[in-house]
Amino acid sequence: MPTPAPPRTTDELYEALRENDRRPYGRPRTVTAEELVDAAERFEEPVPLVHALLELQEAYTYGSEPRKSPVVFARLLTLFDERPDLFDDRLRHTLFWRFKWVANALLALPEVPLTGLRQWLTEMRDRYEKAGLGLQPYYGQAYQLAAHLGEDTTAAYELWAGRTRTPLSDCEACETCERARHHLAAGDDERALAVWEPVLAGQESCQEEPARSVSYALLPLLRTGRADRARALHLTGYRGCRRNPSMAGEVGRHLEFCALTGNEARGLELLAENRALFDEVDSPRDLLDFLTGVEVLLSRVDRLGHGELPAAGYAGRTWTVAALRTETRGRADDLAARFDTRNGTTAHADRRRARLDREPLLDALELTLRPRALDDLAPVAPPAAPAARTRPDLPEPLPELILRARELDERGDPDARACWTRLRALATAPGYTHPDDPAVGPLARLRADLLADEANRAGDRDDFAVAAALHEEAAGLYEDAGRPGEAAVSRGCAELATAELPAPDTGTKTAALTAAHAALVRLHEETPGLAPYLEARLLRLRATTLGLRLQTSGSPEHVAPVLAEVELLLAFAGRHGIAAQVSGGLLLRAGTHALAGDLPAAVAETDALLDRLRADGPAWHLPRTLGLRGRLRLGLGDPEAAHADLTEALRLAADRPADAVGTARLHGDLAEACMHLGRPDEALRHLTRSAELDLRGGSRTDAFCTYGNAARLSLDLGRVEDCIALLDSLLAEPDVAAGEMDDRLVAQLRLTRARALHTGDDLKAATAEFVALAAESAGWDDDPGSHAMIAAEAAVLLGESGEFGRAREAVEQAIGAHAREPRYEQLSGCLRELARLQAQREGADGLPGARAFLADAARIADEARAAGYEAHGRPLDAALAYEHGRVGAYAGAYEEALAALERALGLLGEPEPGEPGQAGEWAECVRLAGAVEGVYLERTAPALARLDAAVARLTALGHEEQTEPLTGLAARLRDEL
Repeated sequence: MPTPAPPRTTDELYEALRENDRRPYGRPRTVTAEELVDAAERFEEPVPLVHALLELQEAYTYGSEPRKSPVVFARLLTLFDERPDLFDDRLRHTLFWRFKWVANALLALPEVPLTGLRQWLTEMRDRYEKAGLGLQPYYGQAYQLAAHLGEDTTAAYELWAGRTRTPLSDCEACETCERARHHLAAGDDERALAVWEPVLAGQESCQEEPARSVSYALLPLLRTGRADRARALHLTGYRGCRRNPSMAGEVGRHLEFCALTGNEARGLELLAENRALFDEVDSPRDLLDFLTGVEVLLSRVDRLGHGELPAAGYAGRTWTVAALRTETRGRADDLAARFDTRNGTTAHADRRRARLDREPLLDALELTLRPRALDDLAPVAPPAAPAARTRPDLPEPLPELILRARELDERGDPDARACWTRLRALATAPGYTHPDDPAVGPLARLRADLLADEANRAGDRDDFAVAAALHEEAAGLYEDAGRPGEAAVSRGCAELATAELPAPDTGTKTAALTAAHAALVRLHEETPGLAPYLEARLLRLRATTLGLRLQTSGSPEHVAPVLAEVELLLAFAGRHGIAAQVSGGLLLRAGTHALAGDLPAAVAETDALLDRLRADGPAWHLPRTLGLRGRLRLGLGDPEAAHADLTEALRLAADRPADAVGTARLHGDLAEACMHLGRPDEALRHLTRSAELDLRGGSRTDAFCTYGNAARLSLDLGRVEDCIALLDSLLAEPDVAAGEMDDRLVAQLRLTRARALHTGDDLKAATAEFVALAAESAGWDDDPGSHAMIAAEAAVLLGESGEFGRAREAVEQAIGAHAREPRYEQLSGCLRELARLQAQREGADGLPGARAFLADAARIADEARAAGYEAHGRPLDAALAYEHGRVGAYAGAYEEALAALERALGLLGEPEPGEPGQAGEWAECVRLAGAVEGVYLERTAPALARLDAAVARLTALGHEEQTEPLTGLAARLRDEL
């Protein structure tokens, strides 16, 4: 990125300073501030230099570089002493305010002697007295020094807290935090929390608050039994301090909170997110605070037996938890010793030891929608299915284990997977010796068995290319082992997996499945002497392939072939008593009826199958069958019955491997049933459980899609911080950070997060994310409609920020993308909202820009009308006329506004009975017209006539609720007569 040219005029300098002020704190902002000081020194006029130095000191202070802040302030103080006339009232106020910044910076540096700290406070007091300023801010700094030293703070506290605040006192929120911490240090949690309440409740805030107070209040909240409040504040407070070098201590306290609430895995996740703080924090005091919190977390993880887990630490090497713990302990001990040596006390070592000695306050506190344990973070081999909650008894001798695995596999029992998992570990261990046992067979056969199991697992997570390759390899090994029947089944599985690979269109996929079925029939015919269970598997593969073809094509002509293949399977499996294949065939037949649209027939099939399974087994098919019937009942509009079936299916699935019985799918279907029943919170729990099971099973794309649905649902439920925390956790996953996850899926997660940030009133962060997404989506040539939507939302947020120039640039992108893939309603709404925002913010000065946005909206409405598009909400022409009215009212063009509102009323038409939405829009239009006419144009009589007539009309139609705003405005107008 090219370095911008230095400012050539003072106007350019001031603009550059304003632009830099919009950047987040950190090295890029600080470097720019340094360059702007250099540029300011080249001007003869000294005032720009004052402004540039003030910006640089701010960058150093909030960029956690306390060593440099006093140096810059010394230059400012010299300028003030030499040329006080350069400092107007605002600059003078800022200068005296920043005496406190320097005091805090010196306090944070153990190399500054204690005499130097006291001398600076004396300098501050003398300067304040000479300027005729109140001394409450000075006594506040004196109190902070006493607290830092570990002295008795009683007198210092009273001298500060008992004085009247002055214009140079710290803000209310910061002083509240200091008062609360004083009570906290005295051991009075309740009083501290009572003092903190206005800040914790968001009634008082500043740049550092409430994030700073929240970090200190978390443990007192737990100790006083307010765990839910602590959880909520952790989510909001952490977001306010993460990755911020000047709030490293606050980050450390959030890590400590995780360690003491059974959330060690989340703590390690947050540590990874803040890895840069190890190297970016230049403040020894903040670094000590941060490292102590890190050590609390790492010590807890180590004590739980996970010292070998990877941990994010200092750059330049990889770290384990145990190694990083040792490193941080040494560095933090050294920092504490340096402070205590400077101060002549043991306060810092004592405080550090108190934090490290704390025991967990709760065994477990669910902090996010994605709770994880340390076991979930352990490095593992390629994903395998989670073990069943009740594991089968596995034989210890190796030959018996191999034979048991094959016996279970032959029956189709999902417990075979636990045996294969155990065998895989044994067979791949160094020094493995294969049994010399004719019943077990050669090593090649066991290797083939393990590859076939691994291939089946890959297929379960839709990794069809891997599945096909593994099945082919297994087939070769079976041939080598003299097992042609197993080889044929593996080749059949490879044929099906290959046909399931992603295809460019439905026709291609249908053709691939047709070809695969033909290949399976040939393979079946060309492999004589198959054992019955293997022949049944080939018949099942044939039927499944045609079932997938029907699912892909949806063609009625593909129904009969599936049912014919199922009949062959049922007849064969029935003759040979292969119960699992009989029930599998019946399940496939029920699914075929469902795909054909005959849901009642499908339900009847599942009813009969459930009776059969309950009487004769196999029991492991019950969860899938109940799950299918639950989905069918949902399709038939009976969510209560569906919920009952799916709940029972989950209960029965609890003792089986999750991937073998489709537990993740069951949770997802149950979430849908809960939504139909109006139980969104229960649905949210099932969605997150489904996603986590998919993730553990290696189906990462499915997991992320489901988590995305959970995030959107949590946002709809108003659980904004839960939504953001969940998405932050997902976006921090290594494959996402490395760009290995599907970029559109990641973009959707980021889009939801941006909307959540906006809902949570973090306009700056939301706008930045939307702008970034708009830039990325501009390259989506295959999906211009999504780019139009994203760019339009970005434009609205820029408008909310008052950046109408950038909003115009974003909306031009949206219009360009809309031309390729229309988004009439979204783009019209964006343009109207931008017009309203500009008129509301800028009044008459913003009217030309607002009218330009409305002119674009008019063109969009014309295009929609020509294309025959019908809006889902208010008609575009009526909405546009109403917005003209609002814009005119905001800009003081009242006659124009009233005329536009009259047009809008005509386009909306008279309200109708039974249409409360349309009646509400009509009533709002009447209300605004009445306000413009009666309040701004002072035509009270016609305005009252308009309002009274509308109230009568709405009342007669049964829309009494919509009359309330109108009667309220009419009453106000009558009062002013």
